[in-house]
Amino acid sequence: MIRIVISGAAGRMGRAIIALAREDPDFKIVGAIEAKGHPDLGKDAGTVGGVSPLDVQLSGDLAQVIADADVVVDFSEKGNSLACVDIARQAGKAMVIGTTGFSDEEIARVKEAAQEIPIAWSPNMSVGVNLLFQIAEETARKLKGYDVEIIEIHHNKKKDAPSGTAKKLAQVVADATGSDISRDAVYGRQGMVGERKPEEIGVHAARAGDIVGEHTVIFAGSGERVELTHRAHSRNTFASGALRAARFVAKAPPGFYTMGDVVGE
Repeated sequence: MIRIVISGAAGRMGRAIIALAREDPDFKIVGAIEAKGHPDLGKDAGTVGGVSPLDVQLSGDLAQVIADADVVVDFSEKGNSLACVDIARQAGKAMVIGTTGFSDEEIARVKEAAQEIPIAWSPNMSVGVNLLFQIAEETARKLKGYDVEIIEIHHNKKKDAPSGTAKKLAQVVADATGSDISRDAVYGRQGMVGERKPEEIGVHAARAGDIVGEHTVIFAGSGERVELTHRAHSRNTFASGALRAARFVAKAPPGFYTMGDVVGE
């Protein structure tokens, strides 16, 4: 049995992970964390997650509960996530990180910690999305010279834009075509921007309603276009991927892993 602490436990993803882990005999939830001052602190994590009580109270301090854990599963916000990385590193515990919005410097900080503990990080824990990364890479190679536009849609509560998944898709396309993402990515367009440059990789974000997540990569050439789309119907697809990653890092040596490693890319 893998003992897990869930960071961001009262959020949308945290509640989904609680619900799935509660029913999975491979896992035992031994801790649940939220930001200090959160209104649900002190409540039973199972109740917060919409399942039967777990006899685990929602805490504001990972350091108080990490000793009993094998893996910390984090879906919070980047400031809290980085603090969790430091605590997990000190405690010698594995981590799964699904939090997005990290800068390159912050990812470097996570990779440094991964020299001492196993960490699986991905902007999207969906197995289908990680297949999309591979398909987009192959398509970009085969359709080199086609215009590439990436469109992502999420619920109206999502704070970062574009999504980490859209950024990853843009990077995958850039790597496959020899582009420089820092130079060629265009994030939205407004006003008299002139004709589209051939090397541009457009990335566009929409926020509306309760949309779980949708990503489309458009390859458009003369007289035709190819569209690759992934639509998430439920957060359970991400929660299931996160638990799959937790199984992986629970047995893995120290290192920085992606979902490609987890699913055996």
